[in-house]
Amino acid sequence: MKTRFLTLSPLAASLLFWSAGSFAQAQAVDFWHQDTLTGDWGGERTQLKNDGVTLTGEYVSETAGVISGGESYGTRYAQQVKVGATFDLDKMLDSDHAGTVQLLINDRRGRSTSEDLVGNRLPVQEVAGGYYTRLSEFSYANWLATPKLTYKIGLMAMGNDFGGMSLLTTFMNAAFCAHPLTMSGGSGWGNYPSAHLGGEIKYQLNDSWAIQTAVFDVNPRTSSAPSKAFNPFVHGTTGAIIPVEAIYSYHGDLPGQYKFGYYHDTSKVSRIDNSDSLSSGRSGGYILGDQTIWKSSTNKAQFLHLFGEWTTADKATATFRHWYSAGFVLTAPFESRPKDAISIGYGKAVYNRNSRNNDIASLQAAGDYAGADTVSGLDRAEQLVELTYSLQATPWLSVRPSLQYIKEPGAFTNKQITDAWVAGVQVKIQL
Repeated sequence: MKTRFLTLSPLAASLLFWSAGSFAQAQAVDFWHQDTLTGDWGGERTQLKNDGVTLTGEYVSETAGVISGGESYGTRYAQQVKVGATFDLDKMLDSDHAGTVQLLINDRRGRSTSEDLVGNRLPVQEVAGGYYTRLSEFSYANWLATPKLTYKIGLMAMGNDFGGMSLLTTFMNAAFCAHPLTMSGGSGWGNYPSAHLGGEIKYQLNDSWAIQTAVFDVNPRTSSAPSKAFNPFVHGTTGAIIPVEAIYSYHGDLPGQYKFGYYHDTSKVSRIDNSDSLSSGRSGGYILGDQTIWKSSTNKAQFLHLFGEWTTADKATATFRHWYSAGFVLTAPFESRPKDAISIGYGKAVYNRNSRNNDIASLQAAGDYAGADTVSGLDRAEQLVELTYSLQATPWLSVRPSLQYIKEPGAFTNKQITDAWVAGVQVKIQL
């Protein structure tokens, strides 16, 4: 079977032509030290920003292959292109309190290493899945009464502001980067690029504490097909999800940030332990932590971070029951490489015991007692270790090699699959 390493959508093709047209202008400045691949467009980009319009673009590719174990050997490629615009209405309308409008369009193409080759639940490539062009954000943000009280309304991914840690974007596996998957895997929670209608409000209590909450529409059809990609008002709403999050930021000599969250989804869905009964809703919680535990006395950019995550999802309805992870991120590992980072993380995803019991019962009911015995002997947890090196080659180009070890890859699919080693690389370009 041939592997398709590059698939260009109309959006991606347009961006390539745009980049090529701007390349000649980019040569007039220091190409390797400018902030974006296409540069300042002869000063037009800076002028637009000064006038209140900031244009952004990013290309990400993730190529990963199985080098040992899994279901089969091979390599798969996935890519993401996103373009956006931020409109600073304060500047555009010469006002002190007009707010900000954010527009973002996302396009994904490619194939999944996890689905095609490994057979595991935790996606090896963070950008794999949802291979079409979609509207990922169209929102308005401002403050109320005081700049400490901010709000945002519109179409957006709730995971952009809830339940995530930016530190974990140094990994490639979606289990780390950058939200625990129990939330989106066991409720109406939506992470980028999946967007839903909703509203958020946040209050900065002081320098250390902030609290925020939101209400988002839960509609499984919103991100189900390309035909729904630009239609946020499609029928199919099942309820609303309400997250509440407290954020503690420690500003001492070794800074850190901690997030404590709870969410409730009002959607009534079938219970796992009794498919004839509907739940009264779905709930879950999480604790996320990023703590600096060491800093260099000679290199101001060098810090060692310790991170940890714990989550729990609804026992009655979520097949993805728990997620635990911990690891380290070292920034500026070498004095000559102040923008680089080395990251290593361990994660464990737990399959709901009730789901496993149902799987066994279904096999027994079909007369497959040998299969039922096999499934009953499987571990209920898929485990992951990932090591990455993030190389900031230029201000606009980063290259991230990744080595992943996946233990019990068949835990969620009830298959006996050999533990897998996966090697990959992520390339990210700011356009």
